[in-house]
Amino acid sequence: QVQLVESGGGLVQAGGSLRLSCAASGRTFSSYAMGWFRQAPGKEREFVAAITWSGGSTYYADSVKGRFTISRDNAKNTVSLQMNSLKPEDTAVYYCAAGRRGSVYSSRTYDYWGQGTQVTVSS
Repeated sequence: QVQLVESGGGLVQAGGSLRLSCAASGRTFSSYAMGWFRQAPGKEREFVAAITWSGGSTYYADSVKGRFTISRDNAKNTVSLQMNSLKPEDTAVYYCAAGRRGSVYSSRTYDYWGQGTQVTVSS
């Protein structure tokens, strides 16, 4: 069992930065791939970024590549998403998730989800 709690969301102007954090409970955190997804009002949840259990590989949606960076610290049971050069279209509720099997791009891979944190980017 893994419980996830996101933090770090807020309101920022376009071009600004935010850092999201996800704190995980459970001794098996390091065995899970971790992902960030987001959901804007009226839209489906979409993949943002993911990182393998070891941190050796990272994956990004084309829309955030070069602007967002995912990282993890298995000693602290945390995963982070550094978001730079934010755009109004990045406005959404951001969720972190943990999963073990399947494509990191698919929400079906992830067994555990946080409650989400709101990110609002003003123009």
